[in-house]
Amino acid sequence: MNMLSEAPPADPQVDGSGPAIRIAAVPRRDEATSATANAEYIVELQDVSCYYGSFRAVRNVDIKVAKNAITALIGPSGCGKSTLLRTINRMNDLIPSYRSEGRILLDGQDLFAKSVDPVAVRRRVGMVFQKPNPFPKSLYDNVAFGPRINGYKGNMDELVERSLRRAALWDDVKDKMKQSGMALSGGQQQRLCIARTIAVNPEVILMDEPCSALDPRSTLQIEELMAELKRDYTIVIVTHNMQQAARASDTTVFMTMGDDRAGYVVEQARTIDIFTNPKNQLTEDYVSGRFG
Repeated sequence: MNMLSEAPPADPQVDGSGPAIRIAAVPRRDEATSATANAEYIVELQDVSCYYGSFRAVRNVDIKVAKNAITALIGPSGCGKSTLLRTINRMNDLIPSYRSEGRILLDGQDLFAKSVDPVAVRRRVGMVFQKPNPFPKSLYDNVAFGPRINGYKGNMDELVERSLRRAALWDDVKDKMKQSGMALSGGQQQRLCIARTIAVNPEVILMDEPCSALDPRSTLQIEELMAELKRDYTIVIVTHNMQQAARASDTTVFMTMGDDRAGYVVEQARTIDIFTNPKNQLTEDYVSGRFG
């Protein structure tokens, strides 16, 4: 079976993802072999190290991300959590001094294989950032942006409505579709960005501290939304909020830094085990607030 397929043509001006020159797309889950499709994990990091010039920011990371679950990355600032997220969907490729070693697999395929187009990876692995970043466009155009540049041929009105419903925003904005996305509240803007992400039907959604700029009510709404979305998507979230990690995630990965300032994984386990019965003393010290 041919594991790579041609991607549809796209507008070359893709915001934040570099030139949209498509060589080959990552295969969708239903195109993978049955053995891969039935695997427990959708994303695997194997001995991944990340460098900015001569500085090693992350060293020898092995992480497995379960399908249709929420995986939280926790750890002190500077330990490489955001670097790992941006490496998974190849956003760090846009930084000239950046390079990585090791393998990152999506559905069993190496995302850094020469035949794989980084733009196709970013379409398959969506990203939601710390600060909501709606485009200076109407609500409708924000959600329709990705499908349009990817050549979507279906009913755009239905897709926009469905994406907003899945992001729990439709009832708030259904009569304001021509309004600018910048006019929404912070929590609504973040849900709009989530709707924009899921409109292109990714398999994985990466969230880099998506609630750090939000009030407690909006934070709870995003957490409830994540619980709904994991039925259809796999979610990886970076958070400094231990309560959020404990509430919202199924699996937690604790990272810290060594003497060389390179981040590494101390422990990965079910969230309940990380917070109630960690195997490593460093993990217990961090989740109990003794350092971090």
